[in-house]
Amino acid sequence: MNVLDRINDNIEFESQLNNINQIERLIDEVCEKLSIDEDYYGNMLIALTEAVNNAIVHGNKQDPNKHVKLHYETKNNEVLFIVQDQGIGFDLEKVPDPTKPENIHNLSGRVVFLMKKLADEVTYENNGSKVRLKFTISTN
Repeated sequence: MNVLDRINDNIEFESQLNNINQIERLIDEVCEKLSIDEDYYGNMLIALTEAVNNAIVHGNKQDPNKHVKLHYETKNNEVLFIVQDQGIGFDLEKVPDPTKPENIHNLSGRVVFLMKKLADEVTYENNGSKVRLKFTISTN
């Protein structure tokens, strides 16, 4: 990634699952424009797709009258995505750890765990209705 390249943009879409296909196009565009290595592509695609899916399904309850906002920007060697839904949020402390034996068969908590493994930094704001996914891209 050329450290001088910068992208800063916003998109907004209705809370319908068919809008998730916009995420792949966005990641393709960002990675191509900034010459981001394919090693980062998969992590960015999966983490962002899961964040948007959570916003649509859990945050906005698939209500097409509610929207998901996605802000993305690059600066230096970082790519930041911010996903915000119009839901009431959730208590991160109550999300079960999917790696504990008692939660192995529980689907809840897996996406939070997955995003933390794929992104370099994950933070939640507004009671969890806003998630920030930061990826640090190493330049050679």
